[in-house]
Amino acid sequence: MTILDRIIESKKVEVAARKLSMPISVLEKAPAFLRACLSMKQSLLNSDSGIISEFKRKSPSLGWINEDADVMEVTSGYSAAGASGISILTDMEFFGGSPFDIIASRSSVSCPILRKDFVIDEYQLYEAKAIGADVVLLIAAALPVEQTLELARKAHELGLEVLLEVHNAEELGHANDYVDMLGVNNRNLKTFEQSIQTSFDLAALIPDQFVKVSESGISKVETVKELRKAGYKGFLMGENFMKEENPAEALNNFIEKLKNP
Repeated sequence: MTILDRIIESKKVEVAARKLSMPISVLEKAPAFLRACLSMKQSLLNSDSGIISEFKRKSPSLGWINEDADVMEVTSGYSAAGASGISILTDMEFFGGSPFDIIASRSSVSCPILRKDFVIDEYQLYEAKAIGADVVLLIAAALPVEQTLELARKAHELGLEVLLEVHNAEELGHANDYVDMLGVNNRNLKTFEQSIQTSFDLAALIPDQFVKVSESGISKVETVKELRKAGYKGFLMGENFMKEENPAEALNNFIEKLKNP
């Protein structure tokens, strides 16, 4: 089994258990379920930096990155530093996250929040809305094309935006009219090898109707500037900031460097 296969099998068990403990009828009564979601698509289009800063404690490839990071402190700092959006990992087993991380962050974050997880069931969309997320991630490598369409359509019905993630040209076939942003993951989720070249190779193949986002492996200001020239508006960065003692300060310094010609 690949790492992605292991994650999906674990996710099936996890989601089944949460459905029993917190049914959709309960999720729909959550205060956050009634709020109007913020648009990450518009935030990226209007942004000078396009940085989606990520809160991530660990990853399958690196292990613990910042085990003791305080989610409220980091995400509120990201927001204050000028993040165009914030990505929060909610997978516990492989990434050390929790849906409660978004609940904890929502009140102190003014920019859109992406629920970063492995969505395999529409239950997770209701959950994302109930915990205060604005955007959900759909991973092409983890879903059949038909299910990607069904989940994206349902996300829009709930008022959520959709970031579709691909890592090769074949997966671009998962794109549909309910996708708002199309992200190119520079990390292959089956092998966890990564290369920024993936974003450059796919840039011209992505239809202009989608806001282009480059994900993973970005650590240099020069890389962001080159990706902008290739048509990217969003840049999802996590490890580069989370490995620092003060992730928000690291983001602020990165944005300041981006302002220089």
